[in-house]
Amino acid sequence: MGEKKKDDEKSKKVSKKSKSDSKSSPKTAKLCSAPEFPYLNRELSWMDFNSRVLEEAFEKENPVFERVKFLAITESNLDEFFMVRVAGVMDRMHSKPNDKDASGMTPVQQFEKLTAKIREFVKKQYSCLHRSIIPALKKCKLKFLKIKELGKSQKQIIDEYFDKFIFPVLTPLAVDTSRPFPLLANRSLNIAVRLIDNNGEDIFAVVQVPSILPRFIEVPSDSGRHFVMLEDIIISRLSELFELYEIQAYCPFRITRDSDLDIDEDADDLLVEIEHSLKKRQRGDPVRLEIISKCDEALKKFLIDMLEVEDEIIHEVSGPLDLTFLSKFAGIDNVSDELRFKPITPVNPPADFYGYDDIFEAIREKDRMVHHPYESFESVIKFINQAANDKDVLAIKQTLYRVSGNSPIIAALIKAAENGKQVTVLVELKARFDEENNIGWAKKLEKAGCHVIYGLAGLKTHCKIVLVVRREQDSIRRYLHMGTGNYNDITARFYTDIGMFTCDEKFGEDASSLFNVITGYSTPPVYNKMKVAPTGLRAFFEEMIKNETENAQKGLPSGITAKINSLVDPDIIRLLYQASQAGVKITLIVRGICCLVPNIKGISENIEVRSIVGQLLEHSRIFIFENAGQPKIYMGSADWMQRNLDKRVELVFPIEDPDLIKRSFNIIDTLKRDVLNTRIQKNDTTYELLDRRGKKIHNSQQEFSDMAKKALSSKKTTVDEERQFIPLTSENFKKNYDENL
Repeated sequence: MGEKKKDDEKSKKVSKKSKSDSKSSPKTAKLCSAPEFPYLNRELSWMDFNSRVLEEAFEKENPVFERVKFLAITESNLDEFFMVRVAGVMDRMHSKPNDKDASGMTPVQQFEKLTAKIREFVKKQYSCLHRSIIPALKKCKLKFLKIKELGKSQKQIIDEYFDKFIFPVLTPLAVDTSRPFPLLANRSLNIAVRLIDNNGEDIFAVVQVPSILPRFIEVPSDSGRHFVMLEDIIISRLSELFELYEIQAYCPFRITRDSDLDIDEDADDLLVEIEHSLKKRQRGDPVRLEIISKCDEALKKFLIDMLEVEDEIIHEVSGPLDLTFLSKFAGIDNVSDELRFKPITPVNPPADFYGYDDIFEAIREKDRMVHHPYESFESVIKFINQAANDKDVLAIKQTLYRVSGNSPIIAALIKAAENGKQVTVLVELKARFDEENNIGWAKKLEKAGCHVIYGLAGLKTHCKIVLVVRREQDSIRRYLHMGTGNYNDITARFYTDIGMFTCDEKFGEDASSLFNVITGYSTPPVYNKMKVAPTGLRAFFEEMIKNETENAQKGLPSGITAKINSLVDPDIIRLLYQASQAGVKITLIVRGICCLVPNIKGISENIEVRSIVGQLLEHSRIFIFENAGQPKIYMGSADWMQRNLDKRVELVFPIEDPDLIKRSFNIIDTLKRDVLNTRIQKNDTTYELLDRRGKKIHNSQQEFSDMAKKALSSKKTTVDEERQFIPLTSENFKKNYDENL
């Protein structure tokens, strides 16, 4: 009656993963099997990152709704971590039990350490909720009430809500010899029920908590704002769903499933293949079963038997399950502004574009830079919109990895196609958890007449680039936008990213070559300025790090600063250790995973690792190499991970305009000054907040916002002064007349 294991599918999946793994280079395989230097396990490092986010939920100096939001983020992060990374470790436990990762651990060892760390983390999550956040909410007169705590009028309102909205959508599912255990959707919230029949025997049922209804319901109150959880309402009325039997026990539970898609990229139609795989995601093997603490033992055994799970993946929590609902709770209306961070409002237009109605004119004058979300993403949307409506624009080519649900970028591309432009769009269908969204956009773009590429076999296209081809006088000019983040107007409001606009001909040639590789069968070229994965980016970074090592050995100025999301690649880490040993000063600003261990004597004492976790999500990638006193600065879409360097189409581009170079250094310097949001990684791999005693409290994210506002204000003043009308008097008329002579 339980969920039967799909042995044939499992073995097929294992064989495919083994085949994929065999494609890795011998050098990488050797490195992973026998680590020669300190290397922190990737999964454990990721858990450390999520712990840093959880620390923000504990931080009493943060407004309470921001703390609620941080806690919700840790839960959402953990869900995805189970669905992909923990699922991968479990798969390798069966397929490659003796293989060691770069840290020297087998899959079984990884799973044991990871499970212990996760259990401790979950305890901290619920300690944060019950001992820190809920008391803080109560001080603000915000309370979650149990049914028994409701007043008479509140109970009446809840009963009416149940009868009108909840009861009609509930479907109690009995489980017996004629009715098998239902296939429950991934991450769905359910209630297991144990009843007793007329013969005194236990019988079981499952009630799914409807995901289409709000997870919490507000009830009127004269003493603040009160809320009731949806599952508590259902549990209070369970007897009405099982009128013929006596309820003995109940237990909310939740299943997390393996959601890593197994895609056959040799399929005749990749879009159809991914659509088919998406349906399997809801049926993946369980990798976690969450139940409420002190669950009835008979119910617990029932769930274990039906779901065919081992004790190792059962996680008991003090409830409520699925803390992601707190994200919506943090967004409720009509609360004091003091309960949230002061919003960071983007300036629009950015200073670089102030005074220009024609965005192409601005780019022709010089390279332009925008820093999101401090400067509005509208400049990017305007760029594509203007191209779509400009009679002289002949073609638009763009890569899309993740876009919003109501994307103005997509609307502009459709408009361009309707206006007769040649529009080519690579929509990456394999963008994890955005596959369904991207399939929908791909179909709409195709219907509008755009030429749509679904991605490249064996690779994800992760680079961020737009190419606009425009006819000007007797020639063609190419305009580009290249960035560190997705063309997503929603995430651009809270992800920090940087974009550069240029019409430099060398960049234009590179962009055309890149799109020819993406859309056709062109051989990867030698690029003028761009550095592109998977053909040349690894070699570029390795060469740049080695160059700094050689400069240090020669006594020349040397140094490396890298702001990235993740540092995982073993070869890059080895080279950074070697650079440190040669005396190169290295600053790594790594938001998330960092497998490098800093400040080890004789190995990494010249390396400092910082992590910035704040109001906004740090997402930009910036690389600075001292280069013997002639610094080189690059930005782009790639992290220092194997997948970015070897298995994705990535783009890194140089910053060459003097004004933008100065601005880039200022960005890095501001990040280095941050005291409020920065944690330093110690050589035992733990992180600690910077000591603030005696220091001015710098908050880089707020300072960037202030800089954007100041830059725009200054630009407005300058432009307004240039536009002033100066009356001619007899004195200045003669002066101007003489000068013109």
